[in-house]
Order: sequence, then C-alpha cells, then structure tokens
Amino acid sequence: MSNAQRIPAFVNPESGTAEGARDALSVAGLFDIREVDPTALRDEIRKAVEGGARRVLVAGGDGSIRSGAAVVAGTGVELAVLPAGTLNHFARDHGIPADLEQAAKVAAGGTVEDADAGYVGDEIFLNTSSIGAYVSFMRIRERLERRFGYSLASLIASVRTFFYMRTITVDLEVDGNRQTYRTPIVFIGVDERELQMPTLGNRVAGGNRCLHVMIVNSRAKARLLSLAWEAVRRGVDSAARMPELDTFMVDTCTISTRRQGVTVALDGEEVHMETPLEYRIEKDILRIVTENPEAAGGRGTDAERD
Repeated sequence: MSNAQRIPAFVNPESGTAEGARDALSVAGLFDIREVDPTALRDEIRKAVEGGARRVLVAGGDGSIRSGAAVVAGTGVELAVLPAGTLNHFARDHGIPADLEQAAKVAAGGTVEDADAGYVGDEIFLNTSSIGAYVSFMRIRERLERRFGYSLASLIASVRTFFYMRTITVDLEVDGNRQTYRTPIVFIGVDERELQMPTLGNRVAGGNRCLHVMIVNSRAKARLLSLAWEAVRRGVDSAARMPELDTFMVDTCTISTRRQGVTVALDGEEVHMETPLEYRIEKDILRIVTENPEAAGGRGTDAERD
C-alpha cells in the first residue's frame, strides 16, 4: 500500500510510549507514521485533512487527542486514537483498547461513532474543563512529576493544593439565571459524569448528553474535605444534596470572574482566556473510530438525542 493510501498517524517522538506506538502502528501496516512535535500537531493534521485524508490517527494522551479533535470537528473526517497518555480518559470512554496493538487494529478498521464535545469560546474540550484549584494542582504536579513519578507527584500536589487553596469569585449564568459564588473550583464535564469510586470521572453510562457543571459553594476546608469524601464514597447524587455543591446539566452556560482573564484547564492542558467564558456542548460533532458500537460512553438514549 502506498503512503498516499495509508492513514496519516501522528506520534509525539518525545512521548514515553512513542516507541511502542510506532511498533504497534508498523505491525498494523496501514498507517503513514509521522513523528510530530505537539506544538506542530494541529498544523500537520490540518495539512493532512486539506490533502484529502478521510481518517487521521493521533497517538497520545487526552491533550494530543484534543488537538486532533480541534481540527476534524464538524468536518466528517474520522478520528482514530492510539491511547498513549497517562490516563487516557477519552479512549476509555469510547471503548478503545488500552493495548496499543489492539488499538491500532481498531484504528485501521473499527466502527465509526458520533461523539459530543464541549467548547469554551473557540476552544474544544473532550472530557473536562475547570477553573480554580485544579489548575494549581496541575501546575504543581507537572513540576514534581519527573522527580517523583505521576502517582506520587499527584498525591503531593493534592495535599499542597488543599492546604494552600484559594477561592475566586465567579458569576454563573444558566438559562438566564445568574448566581454568584465564592468558590475554589468550577468543574464542567462533557456529558453526565460520575464521581463515585471506582468509576471516578467516567461518563455515566446512559446518562444525559449535556454539560455537567459542578461548583463548590464553600470556603471552609473542613467542609470541602467532607464534600470530596462524600462524592467519592457515595457518588455525585449524594454529594449534590449537600449545600456545598451545586450541580447543573445544561447545553450552555456563562462563567464570569472579577478578573479580565483566567487560566482554564481543558483536558489537562492550560489555556489563558478572556472572560466571560461562554460554554456550550456540540452534539455528534466528532466521528470517532471505536471498537464497540455501544461504546459511546454515556451518550444517552435515542429519545435524549436532538
């Protein structure tokens, strides 16, 4: 098969799984493997799409997948995923195997399913967006990860974030109703999300197709710890009944802060944006190559679809 007929496959050469990704794609034999620095990923994918590619593959974590999705969203071009990151939330939610060779086989054939995505302004996100404490957590973890590894760095970052937690003033507007909060964190997930172990952070199977907005309405650290424990132990439905957590399932919402700009976390990446932040969900905007026709991870029933 000539390179012109192969599926363009984009691999980050500096990734810790780059060699395994290249090997898996080589074994599958249907890919034109291109090693691309993450800073050039969107431009290179755009060139492939403009050159006529009807399917592209991105090997990487959720941040890299987000870059690919930003290019192909709404175009009809199919997005295949080789999960080569640390957590791989998007791949897991869409039934893509964690094993690289199996994922490469799925990417070469597979079933194509529609998928939802969230937007804040012009920026796409596939899993979650947040402002506040989680951004601080990400920064601390990134500084510590090379020295301590991901798991220990995450633990240390969690403790530091909790003890040095700051609050911000935000105005949340939903369906024309505005409410002001003094909060350490605002979390927005694509489609309904689960906060109960062991499925923490997963899309709720058969859940609502929406933006799932969660906002902590407390400044007391003891109450925040109690809220987090309740969410982990008994799930978001239980935590949502506590006065310190407000939750909304919406198609659009607006978040304003007292600052002109704010750092927003999008699928684990930081983006500095001007406020107000205009969030919306775009349903069925992506074409995802997946293994299982039922693996759309909480897209809801046909009656719920627009």
